[in-house]
Amino acid sequence: LMVWLRRCTHYLFIVVVAVNSTLLTINAGDYIFYTDWAWTSYTVFSISQTLMLVVGATYYLTFTGVPGTATYYGLIMTVYTWVAKGAWFALGYPYDFIVTPVWLPSAMLLDLAYWATRKNKHSLILFGGVLVGMSLPLLNMVNLITVADPLETAFKYPRPTLPPYMTPIEPQVGKFYNSPVALGAGAGAVLSVTFAALGCKLNTWTYRWMAA
Repeated sequence: LMVWLRRCTHYLFIVVVAVNSTLLTINAGDYIFYTDWAWTSYTVFSISQTLMLVVGATYYLTFTGVPGTATYYGLIMTVYTWVAKGAWFALGYPYDFIVTPVWLPSAMLLDLAYWATRKNKHSLILFGGVLVGMSLPLLNMVNLITVADPLETAFKYPRPTLPPYMTPIEPQVGKFYNSPVALGAGAGAVLSVTFAALGCKLNTWTYRWMAA
């Protein structure tokens, strides 16, 4: 019974983190955040997606102990997001504007770090965390390169329920950050190590809680 309860608790954690990752990612593709504050939003959401990916993928990876699980978790995030964003069809939004699966390469690097270091958790936290933190902001730029122009989409597919203070406006000339990718990668590399450690620690806490 305890084994069953413990496994259910783990899977519940995985689902909760993956769902929250999806909800966070939905905002990252919304034109509201890519108009006047485009580069600021890009940096913030790159970091937030990095942290949500690394904590869930590390938790899942150390739970199973099987390299490749982090990539599977990234696939879960992608599919969840596709399903959630599918509702945007009802609003008339083009699908190419909505989702690009940018988490998979970073999740693969996490798996690679775990496999290459022979399942060493400390190496996973350090190397895997840094690799994910540095790679995802760079890969996230694919969102801005491959999808439809957010500002053009905003005016082409206006939301009838959008409050006046959130109406899209022309972006200002200056950018808040000189290099949003570098800033996102630098901050993400540092913070991802902490969140990778948290993902590992969640296993310990969950096991202790279920065994108590």
